[in-house]
Amino acid sequence: MLMQQAQDALKNVLGERFSMSKSDLEMHGHSESHFPLTPPDAVAYPETREEVQKIVEICGDNNVPMIGWGAGTSLEGHGLAVHGGIVVDFSRMNKVLRINAADMDVTVQPGVTREELNQELRATGLMFPVDPGANASIGGMTMTRASGTTAVRYGTMRDNVLGMEVVLADGRVVQTGTRARKSSAGYDLTALMVGSEGTLGLATEITLRLHGIPEAVSAGICSFPDMTSAVTAVTETIQMGIPAARIEFVCLDTVRAFNSFAGMDMKLAPHLLVEFNGSPETVEQDAERFAEIVADNGGSEFKYSSKESERKALWALRHNGYYAVLQSQRGARALVTDICVPISNLAQAVEETQADIAQSKLFGPILGHVGDGNFHAILLVDPAFPEELAIAKRLSNRMVERALALGGTATGEHGVGMGKLDYMRAEHGAGWDVMGSLKQVLDPKNLMNPGKLVPPVTTE
Repeated sequence: MLMQQAQDALKNVLGERFSMSKSDLEMHGHSESHFPLTPPDAVAYPETREEVQKIVEICGDNNVPMIGWGAGTSLEGHGLAVHGGIVVDFSRMNKVLRINAADMDVTVQPGVTREELNQELRATGLMFPVDPGANASIGGMTMTRASGTTAVRYGTMRDNVLGMEVVLADGRVVQTGTRARKSSAGYDLTALMVGSEGTLGLATEITLRLHGIPEAVSAGICSFPDMTSAVTAVTETIQMGIPAARIEFVCLDTVRAFNSFAGMDMKLAPHLLVEFNGSPETVEQDAERFAEIVADNGGSEFKYSSKESERKALWALRHNGYYAVLQSQRGARALVTDICVPISNLAQAVEETQADIAQSKLFGPILGHVGDGNFHAILLVDPAFPEELAIAKRLSNRMVERALALGGTATGEHGVGMGKLDYMRAEHGAGWDVMGSLKQVLDPKNLMNPGKLVPPVTTE
């Protein structure tokens, strides 16, 4: 009865932008990873902050869960309605509201994707550099505290979100942060909301830090005889202070998948994909210094280019790594997991992870943003054999245990969602209970994306 009342009220507010069609429900019940189809009860498509407030108020009055949805590219089941409810799809709130070129910041609605934003910024000489690979929405990137290939130079969403406008579970609208570069005024509510995965509120505006488009960019590739030498080269590059803008690792199995997927002819060996930004002189110098490190670690010649077409082709290949690996086994699903460790422990983490995967007999290529100690394993499983998913989960558990023992984290960029929920106690201890307490204060009915991120919540 309560759901029906909410549906009727939402139809009055949104009209045809409130959907219960089978195709809409299934589209918003899919995950990019291994999670089963979990359709919501309905999908709402707001266009204004006022409509988001009405959705929140109606759902609150009727005890209906609300789940924010951006581009649907998350990997840990963040957007799935595991307790039923309404998915709030922000794809129609996709305007760039204000570009402040002089202050190098921009305010956008949450449905704007990173590619759309950079297209809008082209004439200003500025860019938004955070690049998770997928053309994710800014709202989704903010709420999962995303990062990606450029984090080693430009930081993650944590470093690039200046402020937000958020609708809380009780319908209040709060402004977090300012456009000032620093503040000592009270709790940092922006930092609280970034990475909250929609469990504390729904973002309706986000103000971002921008960066200048570099004068010169070069990118290149090199191979190594084994994973250890490749990872050691990365560690030495970071420790020497060479300012790589991207420094990505792909294992031999990933290279094999690249060759099949894109018709490449890469040498069957681990590779590093690297980019440098700056002036023509500094880019050349950085590339030469990096080439020396590669040679010292037994790597091949570092071949690089400043041609935009060649650079785009290189990073398109890397961004399609997940799909290339997925295609290598027809009908397979993937448990995609990531960890992040201090850079000095990266080689050990990668080596031991590869050994575990080899022993498991699953196909599990390793790739990732090793410049900041973050890497991923794509563990392929056959849906017809549930025991394979159980093996993949055990492998993921081993990766997390190792990361925590080495001073790292259960997830460097994917976020918690449902997939990493069981690891939060081990990483945060009593701090996880504090997160749960904050959730209960701001969302006492547990209606904002329930079942994710925080300890299970009991409501009265």
